[in-house]
Amino acid sequence: MTDIPFGISVGRYRTGQAIVWAAFFLMLVALAVQILHVTGRLGFGFDTWRPVLYAYAIWGVALSAGQVIMRGDDGWRALFILPAALFTVAVVLFPTVFAIAAAFTDWNLSSAAPPRFNGLDNFRRMMSDPYFWNALFNMGFYLLAVVVQYALAFGLALLLNAEIRARKFFRVAFLLPFMLSPVAVSWMIGKSMMDFRTGPISDLMRLLGWSEPSFFTSPWIARISVATLDAWVWIPFSVILLLAGLQAIPRDLREASKIDGASGWQNFWEITFPLMMPVSITALLVRIIFQLKLADIVINTTYGGPGGATDTISSFIFREYRDRANVGYGTMMAMFYLVCIVIFLLLFLKFAEKLTHRTQGDA
Repeated sequence: MTDIPFGISVGRYRTGQAIVWAAFFLMLVALAVQILHVTGRLGFGFDTWRPVLYAYAIWGVALSAGQVIMRGDDGWRALFILPAALFTVAVVLFPTVFAIAAAFTDWNLSSAAPPRFNGLDNFRRMMSDPYFWNALFNMGFYLLAVVVQYALAFGLALLLNAEIRARKFFRVAFLLPFMLSPVAVSWMIGKSMMDFRTGPISDLMRLLGWSEPSFFTSPWIARISVATLDAWVWIPFSVILLLAGLQAIPRDLREASKIDGASGWQNFWEITFPLMMPVSITALLVRIIFQLKLADIVINTTYGGPGGATDTISSFIFREYRDRANVGYGTMMAMFYLVCIVIFLLLFLKFAEKLTHRTQGDA
C-alpha cells in the first residue's frame, strides 16, 4: 500500500483515490465508446468528440481535488502546476496522438468516403515522392543560409557595439525589418519591389547590366531570393541577441588583451568569440527552429515555384492540405518531418555542447 502522508486518515486517502479513479474510468469509457463508434464497430456513440473533452475536464477537476484530499498541503502546492500540465496534455499530446493516427489513413477531404486505415501506404508514397525530397533538399539550403545570417548578424552586432557616431540611430534602423511581418515583407518587397516589370529593385538591376532581372523564375536565383528576404527579416533578431551578449562582456578583458599586445583579430578569436559561444548557440538554435518552419515567404512570393524549386517542407505540406485536401498524406509528412527535426536538434545541441566546452576551455 502507498504510504499515506502524515495527518491524512486512511478513509480520507481512499476517498481521494476513489474520486480520481472514478473520473478516470469515466473518461476511458467515453474515449472507448467514441473510438469504436468512429471506426464503425459500435452502433451508438457521440456525434462529436466534445463529450470526451468534457470527460477529460471532469477527470482534471477530480484529479486536482483528489490531490488535495489525499495529500493535504502538498496537494494544494501541486495545484500550482497540475492545471498547466493538464492543459499542456490537452493541447499537445491529444492532437499529436490524433495526428499519428491520421498519418496512417487514406483521408481526403474532397472525397465523400470516410477515413480508411491504409497502413504504411502514405510512408511509401512519401519515400518515393520527388517533390518531398526536393523540399527536404531546399530545407538544407535554407539551413545553411542561417550560418550566413549568423555571420552577418555578428558583424553588425560588433559594429553596433563599437564607439561609432549615431550608434543609437543605427541600432533602431537595423531593427526595423524585424518589426514587420514576413507576410508583409514578402508582398512589399518580393511581390512589389522585386517585380519583373515595375519593381524598383528590378529597374536597378537593369541599370547594373542584368537585362532580364527575374528573381523568381530561375530555380537557384529564386532560392537565393527567398533566402535573402528571410535574412532581411530575421537578421535583426540575431543582432539583438548577439549585441546583448557583447555588452555583457567586461571591457577590462579586452583592454587587458590590448595591453598584452593582442591585435584586434586576436582579441576577437581569443576573447570575444569564445565568451560569446553560449549566446551564439542560443541565437543559432532559435533561428534554426524558426527556419525549419519557413513557409510564409515562400507561399506569398513563389508558392513553391518554379516547379517546386523553392518549396520548404512546411509550404509543401500546406499545399498538400489546401490544394489536394489530402489529410492522411500531409499528416504523414508532418509527423516524419517532426521526427527529423527532433533528431537534428538533439545532434545540434550535442555538437554545440562539445564546441562550447572546447572554445571556452581554450579561452
